[in-house]
Amino acid sequence: MVNLASHILSIVLFAPLAGLLVLLLIPSSKPKAIKLWANAWSLLCCLPCLWLVLNFDSAKDFQFVERADWIPSIGASYSLAIDGYSLLLVALTGLLGFLAILSSWNAIDTRLKEYYANFLFLQASMLGVFMARDFLLFFVFWELGLVPMYFIIAIWGGPRRVYAAFKFLVYTFIGSVVMFLGILALYFLHQREFGSYSFAIPELLRTTVSGSQQWWIFWAFFLGFAVKVPMWPLHTWLPDAHTEAPTAGSVILASVLLKMGTYGFLRFSLPLLPNAAKDPVIVNAMALLSLVAIVYGALVCLMQKDWKKLIAYSSVSHLGFCTLGIFALNPAGIAGSMLQQINHGISTGMLFLIVGVVYERRHTREISEYGGLIRAMPVFTMVFFITALSSMGMPALNGFIGEFSILQGAYQMSLNWAIWCAVGIALGAAYLIWLFQRTMLGEISEKNAKLPDLSLREIAVFAPLLVCAFWIGIYPKPFFRVLERPAAQIVERVSPGYFAERGLANPIGATPASAGAAADATGR
Repeated sequence: MVNLASHILSIVLFAPLAGLLVLLLIPSSKPKAIKLWANAWSLLCCLPCLWLVLNFDSAKDFQFVERADWIPSIGASYSLAIDGYSLLLVALTGLLGFLAILSSWNAIDTRLKEYYANFLFLQASMLGVFMARDFLLFFVFWELGLVPMYFIIAIWGGPRRVYAAFKFLVYTFIGSVVMFLGILALYFLHQREFGSYSFAIPELLRTTVSGSQQWWIFWAFFLGFAVKVPMWPLHTWLPDAHTEAPTAGSVILASVLLKMGTYGFLRFSLPLLPNAAKDPVIVNAMALLSLVAIVYGALVCLMQKDWKKLIAYSSVSHLGFCTLGIFALNPAGIAGSMLQQINHGISTGMLFLIVGVVYERRHTREISEYGGLIRAMPVFTMVFFITALSSMGMPALNGFIGEFSILQGAYQMSLNWAIWCAVGIALGAAYLIWLFQRTMLGEISEKNAKLPDLSLREIAVFAPLLVCAFWIGIYPKPFFRVLERPAAQIVERVSPGYFAERGLANPIGATPASAGAAADATGR
């Protein structure tokens, strides 16, 4: 009898595809049946993700390991495993995948089968990125995610949807091609050193890469990951994609797809290329790009007239905090970045859902068209208020603890970093308060006076995200506990002896050499 628990990651990975196959058998003439199946199955897909959360051991490294030969002639394998960082991203993907589909109930009424099929396919590709322990397998899932998102924007998007979809595809594909050249460089360097080809990440971690080689491979990885984040100045595809995408597409794009870029930096750039990652030139360059993104994104938000475009540019600013935390290269910065990625998925996902609610009612995103909505939609206003506070980092909500940890890590590296972070936080509060004041307060126009408040279905979409926002803000200990070991592994990989030199307890409980060996063994 097959032990399902030993194949739980494959179940999580292929569950959306199984639902997709059944979806294709439902006649297009039965739209309600298509909607019911897509929503029910996406909810069921959350259950194995919940099993992972309940059975994960934060005292161990990579868990639920699965491995099978895939293309042995080139050293590629079907290898899956997750650590605490991957666990949170997988759980976020499962939850947001369901909520994005649920939010589409009234928003989409054409080509329903294709719409939901693309979302289920996208769900599987994103999960694969966060679970793959083989670099070629990772790259396959990375590329597969481009296809459904392209069609989601190009078919169900706004008036300029084809342009936005093509721009998204071109930017991300070019970045991916250059990134793959970096992967191949590591692949051939490994063969030169050990006499065998392998795409296995634990094997590549053993590869000796010279300083100049690390430099060039780092920048090859940078282009692929930075475009996906997106880091300034490679961000210009994002506002167009967000503005033209349907609401659910914007939610998934902001909440999950952008995290693939930060995940790449933490999972590959730092551990595989530690000397390049701590090179002062690279660290200062990454810090400068991150700080520019933080301040620039916030300033542009203050100038926006389109509600959705404002939130799109806010992602540029918020992800700047995440990349800055990564290149602080200390436990506070890296763990804070990991948690803030989850926080951004929750808060910005809600902000895009909020725009979707008013757009379904008024079919306009112009901020000037709104005002006084608190009179017609008090429940909606309260949800927006909490979400805005969450996004701006108010205490007792999720954004605060993530930003505080990144600020702590940035301060340990440079006072100037911390000062510019504080400026970005202040500007973030300014544009969110400005948006709330313009749309929710003041006099209400006749067009908005009779807008219906949130329905039960819409409340059900927001409820789990609001619970997560308060949970992380009030009691973040469980989240930091599962992130402590992954963050410490990365810090020790980049700066061996970091904890010993500072007289700190090593969370991984081993010397750098033995810790690396243990990570390799558990990841095989």
